[in-house]
Amino acid sequence: MSDQHARTRPGSDGEAGFPFTAVVGQGRLQLALILCAVHPGIGGVLVRGEKGTAKSTVVRALAQLLPPVVDETGARPARLVELPVGATEDRVVGSLDLERVLRDGEQAFRPGLLAAAHHGVLYVDEVNLLHDHLVDVLLDAAAMGRVHIERDGVSHSHPARFVLVGTMNPEEGELRPQLLDRFGLTVDVAASRDVDVRMAVVRRRLDYEADPAGFAARYAEADHAVAERILAARDRVGSVVLDDVELRRIAALCAAFDVDGMRADLVVARTATAHAAWRGDDAVTEDDVRVAAELALPHRRRRDPFDEPGISEQQLDDAMRDAATEARREEQSPTQTGEFAPQGAEQDGVSGDDPDGGPEDPVPPDGPGGGSGEGRSGAPVSAPARPPRWEVPGVGEGAPGRRSRAESRHGRVVRSSIEPSSGLHLLGTVFAAAPHQRSRGRDGGPLRLAADDLRGAYREGREGNLIVFVVDASGSMAARDRLSAVTGAVVTLLRDAYQRRDKVAVVTVRGADAELVLPPTSSVDIAVRRLSGMRTGGKTPLAAGLLKAREVVRRERVRDPRRRPMLVLLTDGRATGGADPVPRARAAASLLAKDSVTSIVVDCERGMIRLGLAADLARDLRGGYLRLAELTGDSVADIVRASSGSVRGVSVRAA
Repeated sequence: MSDQHARTRPGSDGEAGFPFTAVVGQGRLQLALILCAVHPGIGGVLVRGEKGTAKSTVVRALAQLLPPVVDETGARPARLVELPVGATEDRVVGSLDLERVLRDGEQAFRPGLLAAAHHGVLYVDEVNLLHDHLVDVLLDAAAMGRVHIERDGVSHSHPARFVLVGTMNPEEGELRPQLLDRFGLTVDVAASRDVDVRMAVVRRRLDYEADPAGFAARYAEADHAVAERILAARDRVGSVVLDDVELRRIAALCAAFDVDGMRADLVVARTATAHAAWRGDDAVTEDDVRVAAELALPHRRRRDPFDEPGISEQQLDDAMRDAATEARREEQSPTQTGEFAPQGAEQDGVSGDDPDGGPEDPVPPDGPGGGSGEGRSGAPVSAPARPPRWEVPGVGEGAPGRRSRAESRHGRVVRSSIEPSSGLHLLGTVFAAAPHQRSRGRDGGPLRLAADDLRGAYREGREGNLIVFVVDASGSMAARDRLSAVTGAVVTLLRDAYQRRDKVAVVTVRGADAELVLPPTSSVDIAVRRLSGMRTGGKTPLAAGLLKAREVVRRERVRDPRRRPMLVLLTDGRATGGADPVPRARAAASLLAKDSVTSIVVDCERGMIRLGLAADLARDLRGGYLRLAELTGDSVADIVRASSGSVRGVSVRAA
C-alpha cells in the first residue's frame, strides 16, 4: 500500500460507526485505550493478536468518543488517522512544500499525518512491518506530544498529542525489544472460546449491519456517558495524588520484573494516575497500580528474540506481595524526594537525563536458543555468541531490514536522482538549473528554477533478505555432538536473521524426502520452536532439499519481489537418497546457481576421513563455504577475513 492511501477521517463518517460500548469481550483493550485517551503521555497501546478480534472496530469506536477539536477553522470531530505500512517519513512528519518554494520563492512547511492526528487517534495496522525509524518517530511524538522537524532547510515544531494504537500479529514477526518498550501499554487479544460470548459478538454484528443507524442509537446514551467520563478524567488527572507509598510500590514492581531502564516506572505511574482519574478518585491506590502493571509490564520482559512476552497471574501476585512489603516500609519511614541518589545508578546505565536506558537488541548468552538449552534429542545446544554477517551482493530494492545494501528512502545520500520522491538533493537541483539561467532571463538576483530542475536524493541503506535454511537431519548427521553443534549454529544464525529483519524459511532433509517445516515468515521464534522438534535419522535426499528450497525461493519472488533470497545449507554433503544421489544433488545446486540465488554451505563433515562433498556443492552453487567448526569456534573473525576475498556469490564479514 503506498503512502497516498493513508486515510485521514473524522471519528464518525457518513455511516454510523459501531458503538464503543457495544463491543463484546474486549474489556481490557477498551480500558487500555481509555487510559491513553485520558493521559496521552502514557505512550500508546500495542495490540497483539490474531485477525478478526475487533481490534480495528474498537479503535475506530474510541475516536468517536473523543471531544471535538477547536482549531483555526473552528470546531471539528477528532480524527482517526490510519497510517499505512508503506508510508514515507515525509508523509508522516511533513516536509518542505516544494510547490510554494518554486512558485512563490518562499520557504513553507507541509504538515504530515502526525499533525492531522493532533487530538485524535493515530492507528497503525501491522506496526511490526513498519520501518524501524518510522516506529521511532511515532513513539517519540506520542511520548513528547510534539513533533520537531529539522530537514531540507526547514526548522519546524508543532503539537501532536494523539492516542497511538498499533496492531500486530506476532506470527508475522515481533517488534524489537527496545521498540516494544517504547509502547506504553500492550494488550493481547484473542477470540473468546466461550459460546455465549461468541454468540453475542455475532448477533450484535449482524444487528449493526442490518440497521447501522438504529443500532448506534440504542447505544448512544452509553457511549455518551463514556465520552463524558473520559472528559472528566482528563480534567482530573493533573490533580491526582501519587504519594511516595504508591511510588515505592511501583518502583518495587518494576525492579522485581527486572525491566531495563526507567521508562516502565514512568509508564506505570502515569497509567495508575489515569486509572485513578477514570475511577473518579483523587489519589492512586494499590488497585490502580496493579491494573497499570498488568498493562505496562508484560511486554517489557522480552529481552531475547526467542523469549515469550507476558506475566502470569501468579508472578504478578508474588510481585505485588513483595511490593506491598516495600510500601509498608515507606509508610513506616518515609523518604524525602531528592534527598539522595542511589549509588551505582550511573554504572547501571540510569541517569536523570536519560530515563530510557537499556541495550539495543539485548542478546543474553543463555536462554532459549542461546548459549545453553536442549533440543528434542536432549543434547545441549551450544551456539556462538557472534555469527559472521553474510549479505547478498549488489544493491537491492529495499525490503525493510539491516543485512544487504539496498536503495532506500531513509539511508545515506549517495547521489542525485531525477526522481524527487526521497527528499530534495539541493546541490543536484542547483547544477541542473545552472545551465538554463541565461535562457530564463536571469540577470543577477535569485536562481530561477523550473519543475524539471528538481533532483531527488538517491539513498542507500540496508534491506532484509529471505534466508532459506536447508538443514541435513539424516542419519549421518544424527550423532549427539554433531546435532548439538548444527542446532546451535542454526539458532545463532536465526538470531542474526531476527536482528537484521530477515524473513526465514526452514527445510529439513531426512528419510525419503525433504520437508518445508517453516514457510517464509518474519517470526524467527517460531523457527526455533520448529527446530527444537526436528526429527533425525534415515537417508539423505539432498537433491530434494535443494529443489524444495528452489521452489520456496521462486514462490516468494512472486509474493515479495523486493526481498532477495539467500540459501544457507548445513550438511556433510553425503547424499544417499534416491538414484545417483550425489550427481543429482550437484545438479540441483547448479539450478540454484543459474537462478542467481546467493548461497553459503556450512560443512558439517567430521572425522579423520573427509570426502569433501560439501565443498563440491559450494562450488556448484557458486557460493560461500566454511566448516561448522569454524562457524561455532572462536576464530570466526579470522575465517571471515581470510575468505572475504575468495568467496564467490556471497559477501562474508564479521558482524
